[in-house]
Amino acid sequence: MLDIKAIRENPDLVKQRLATRNDESAGMIEEVLSCDETRRKNETAKQALQSERKSTSKEIGKLRANGEDSSVIEAEVKKIGEQIKALDEEASTAAARQEALLLHIPNLPHEGCPIGVDETANPVVRSWGEKPPLMNARDHLEIAEAKGLISFDDGARLSGSGFAVYRGKGARLQRALIQFLLDLQSGENGYEEVNVPHIIKRECMEGTGQLPKFEDDMYGTENNEFFLAPTAEVPVTNLYRDTLLAEDDLPIKMTAHTPCFRREAGSAGRDNRGIIRMHQFDKVELVQIVHPDHSMEVLEELTAHAEMVLQRLGLHYRTIELCTGDLGFSSTKTYDIEVWAPGQGKYLEVSSCSCFGDYQARRMKLRFKDREGQNRFCHTLNGSGTALPRLLVALLEQCQDAEGTVHLPAALQRYYGEATI
Repeated sequence: MLDIKAIRENPDLVKQRLATRNDESAGMIEEVLSCDETRRKNETAKQALQSERKSTSKEIGKLRANGEDSSVIEAEVKKIGEQIKALDEEASTAAARQEALLLHIPNLPHEGCPIGVDETANPVVRSWGEKPPLMNARDHLEIAEAKGLISFDDGARLSGSGFAVYRGKGARLQRALIQFLLDLQSGENGYEEVNVPHIIKRECMEGTGQLPKFEDDMYGTENNEFFLAPTAEVPVTNLYRDTLLAEDDLPIKMTAHTPCFRREAGSAGRDNRGIIRMHQFDKVELVQIVHPDHSMEVLEELTAHAEMVLQRLGLHYRTIELCTGDLGFSSTKTYDIEVWAPGQGKYLEVSSCSCFGDYQARRMKLRFKDREGQNRFCHTLNGSGTALPRLLVALLEQCQDAEGTVHLPAALQRYYGEATI
């Protein structure tokens, strides 16, 4: 969440930067400040009353020692106690409201983010490779059904729309891609592989910013005290919640494969053909916890690690930077990697790489002790390395030939066991 001290010291700047997100969160700042003022004012008044009560209580002792009546002063002390209780209750209400507001206010866009209202203002920062020269490219759904790789009927019969069953060579290809992605990031790029639970506590979802803002998109259980993981970002980053690290512990680099579960509330009308948008899908995630001085350069590094996946597979892609109006809730700066899908005739987001500054760390109470002995909040980053469905879409569609054979990239053949599908 945002630093209340920063809001207090420069509220106009905070409101200006929030306004570039093209949402209404800037309007909450005045109420946050009002709650903060009440809380701080009551704390000051409480301390004064406590001091008064202490000195007055001494008078009671003196009167009693001299055999004198202390009832009047005792009544004063009781009244002071009631005033303190009322101040505490008012301060607690204000603090709870302030906390609730801060949980709903997104991160501030980085000063260098392009200003824009929506995705149409996202600049392309680089591209790699060339679009394959395919005439009348078939889409992945046609290819998968012809080769028996994916059954949407089976998925719908088991779980409803938005689910799929990978069968035979499709299941083997899915497993090969997961192993390839994990080996690349853990073996070459220095990430520790972790295997984490797929059911997550509510406070962990709040820690990374999925809750309370996006509760309708999540699969909750146990009265929404637990949730199916929407992304490995949640359990992996929360491995260090409520932790005080040493500066020498940084950076921490982790990768994990998990299934991801999302209701996709509000996505009606968007392109749901095939496996482009699913309620359950696999993903390999990259997470870094770093020193605040290095987070922007680490974002470039992490994005390069995600791009390496597509380069090794020989898939044409482009990388865009998100403008302020298109940033994710918790992000301060984001690059999206979009892979070319010739069967769709468009680019598909296959990875989103973000720096969150100290926004998530404040929510999770994730800190480190610097060399001067000061406790500071870490900076967190993550990126998809990558999402399996859209990677599979691009693989099937870019690597097809005119006869319908899919030629697997050399980097994947040793995992799959064959050169073609």
